[in-house]
Amino acid sequence: MTENPISAEHGGLSQGEAEARLAAGGPNELAGGGRQSLIGIVREVLREPMLLFLVAAGAIYFVLGDLHEALILTVFAGLTVGIAVTQEVRSDRAIAALGELASPLATVIRDGQRRALPAREVVCGDLLVVSEGGRVVADGWVVSADGLQVDEAILTGESVPVVKPALGGAMPPALPAPGGETMPCVFSGTLVVRGTGLVAVMATGPRTAMGALGRSLATIGREEPRLAVQSRAMVRWFAGGGLAVSALAVVLYGLLRGGWVDGLLSGIALAMSLMPEELPVVLTLFMTMGALRLSRARVLARRGTAIETLGAATVLCTDKTGTLTENRMAIEELRLPDGGAFRPGEDGAAFPEAFVDLARAGILACPLEPFDPMEQAFHAMARAHPSAGLTDRQEAGWALHRHYALAPDLLAMSHVWTSGRAEDARLVAAKGAPEAIAGLCGLAPGEVQAMERVAADMAARGLRVLGVAMAEWAGADLPPSQRHFAFRCAGLVGLADPVRAAVPGAVRDLQAAGIRVVMITGDYPATARAIAGEAGIAAGATLTGEDMAALDDTALARRIPGVAVFARVLPEQKLRIVEALKAAGEVVAMIGDGVNDAPSLVAAHIGVAMGQRGTDVAREASALVLLDDDFGAIPRAVRLGRRIYDNIRKAAGFIFAVHLPIAGLAIVPLLTGWPLIVGPVHIALLEMVIDPVCSLAFEAEPEEAGIMRRPPRAPDSPLISRVLAIWAGVQGVVALALLLGLAVWARGAGLDEGAFRATCFAGLIVAVLMLVWANRSLRAGLPRRKGANLVLGAILGAAVPFFVLLFLFEPVASLFGFAVLARGGIVAIGVMGLALVAALHGVKRLLGRALAG
Repeated sequence: MTENPISAEHGGLSQGEAEARLAAGGPNELAGGGRQSLIGIVREVLREPMLLFLVAAGAIYFVLGDLHEALILTVFAGLTVGIAVTQEVRSDRAIAALGELASPLATVIRDGQRRALPAREVVCGDLLVVSEGGRVVADGWVVSADGLQVDEAILTGESVPVVKPALGGAMPPALPAPGGETMPCVFSGTLVVRGTGLVAVMATGPRTAMGALGRSLATIGREEPRLAVQSRAMVRWFAGGGLAVSALAVVLYGLLRGGWVDGLLSGIALAMSLMPEELPVVLTLFMTMGALRLSRARVLARRGTAIETLGAATVLCTDKTGTLTENRMAIEELRLPDGGAFRPGEDGAAFPEAFVDLARAGILACPLEPFDPMEQAFHAMARAHPSAGLTDRQEAGWALHRHYALAPDLLAMSHVWTSGRAEDARLVAAKGAPEAIAGLCGLAPGEVQAMERVAADMAARGLRVLGVAMAEWAGADLPPSQRHFAFRCAGLVGLADPVRAAVPGAVRDLQAAGIRVVMITGDYPATARAIAGEAGIAAGATLTGEDMAALDDTALARRIPGVAVFARVLPEQKLRIVEALKAAGEVVAMIGDGVNDAPSLVAAHIGVAMGQRGTDVAREASALVLLDDDFGAIPRAVRLGRRIYDNIRKAAGFIFAVHLPIAGLAIVPLLTGWPLIVGPVHIALLEMVIDPVCSLAFEAEPEEAGIMRRPPRAPDSPLISRVLAIWAGVQGVVALALLLGLAVWARGAGLDEGAFRATCFAGLIVAVLMLVWANRSLRAGLPRRKGANLVLGAILGAAVPFFVLLFLFEPVASLFGFAVLARGGIVAIGVMGLALVAALHGVKRLLGRALAG
């Protein structure tokens, strides 16, 4: 599409030359990760060592001929892989949907004419036309500007737009880094909030400042979750130990009984009883189900382990603009020259007559349909106070006649309005930096000092301060500069980026949970401290980027524990902050949305990106994505992470406890000459209860009371602590002792082999159920939780009838080598179960808080 031709001075590239450069340099787009194929996702899931162990265990049992157990393990492996793949596909689709916005169009000058084309077709050397409300699609020098202002928060984190003058003189070969006022260059991804300009494109795609930050992510290693490292080591240890004990059992059976084939079968049963194949299922399924739960709260978990890690976070680093704040400006305060103050945002406050002229002047200094957030705030004030008549001039038909733009030597702009009637003088409204307005009004030194004191006080409270002035012009021709008007000072206007409504409560919850919240921003220290106070961030020191530059890494790590606010921080310093916190022993979560946040999002133990406002680069770099940009979702994610870790500890304690009596009943008959109690098929029967309880029932266990009122666990704390290991060991030993007592009673009662095996195995089933009960909470006494565990009820509701048939219905019992239980056996089993409950309750009370903590 072509528009009006322009002068030959800025004729731009020819279409043929542009096409050649596009072919040579590639499209103007960042190299995306692209969607993974289904095979690629499965391959990634199968690389998880714990899952590989589960699959390998099933294959080993298949080779040994235990098809039943092999089938069970294969089904669980397939279920785990299926759920994980589903979540990966779901995550990829959600991320792709966030990024699949309409491809932006760009206006360039080709062959002396304006052309609108897809942004991906812009090349180096193009002349790019930028205008109010549009996104800049490439990096380049500004060769022509008319009141051009750009919001560079996506790259610098600073919410205030910066002025972009035209480049004077020769064009340098390289662009400077983003940030700073009056730099004659623009950068891809930034937003034009005012004016128009012409840009000579110097860099596209991955060669832009945004692309450079994206490329730097490849050099930063991700933190591997501690839980995965610990659990992998435990699985290897138990697998090795189980195989060694099994081999010893085969040798003992062969030497003591002379039956090497039976010994091999017993060894296989013992290996099955000792290998904690449930643990990989637990860890994978807990994380996947946690991700599904979190998605209902509009939080996308791109890596399931991130949820558990967030539950262990000790420090949360957060950006300010768009994260803690709404990324929009609102007028907080009006100040008259005589010192009078009014806060328009206060509920029920009538607009005082004394402040009407100041508000009218500020609105007249704004366009009717502004893009600049500060100018939008003036119109929002007028809509909030319709009875004050703040837009009566516009409503009466006054029209904008001329615009005087900001200039590097005068940080103020003016609008000239006319009524269309010859007898009315034209009105001139100006706004800008307070010192610029003071100069336009010709204030005396004492008046300037008074204005500076008021402006400094407002800035210290986190406000962006503008001066406003009014003038009239009765001459026929307007002057060439706004300096020629006889302005009178109307007052000062203080604007702020409001803190999101959910932020103070969320910060309060996080700090109550022992998580230190730290704000990182490019704003000035006074503004940053004021916003931190509004957000409820606990008091602490303020460290500036300049201060950081003077500290080496060791000194920064020592200084950083007492810092609550980092101000005037450069993008590359965010990564250094995260690394320093990690060096100080913290578990670091980082929230951000801009490209400049991406390196620190990758380096943090857990990176969290905004879904709506966040850039593609930030989302791809993160483990969690807040789909609705809701900071209040962070405490919910922390709560879920802590619940997941608690339930993993409960499940792990149960797994290690339950394998002791199973292994004992497999090995004791080899040493005593008793009939074998458990074989491979009996272990498979047990897995009907153990596997779903571990992987589903414990995952659904409600959270413990006070979960968000306790401090984060120590970063180096093991999954199986010493106290938890003692608890698991005592449970298993007590259960085994009572089961062996039951077996001694059964032998003494003269039960035949079928009845002896049925009594002992039924007692083992009861012991498993009692261990489930004991591990549902790590606190002594009755569990204090919110809600009931319906999943556990469903599992037991399905399992108990089956085992009733197994032990009381002869055709079913005989299939597994059992006899129907006699009344005496049932009573003995009941006594054993009650004794086990009493013993476990007493042990838990002795361990007390150490176990719960």
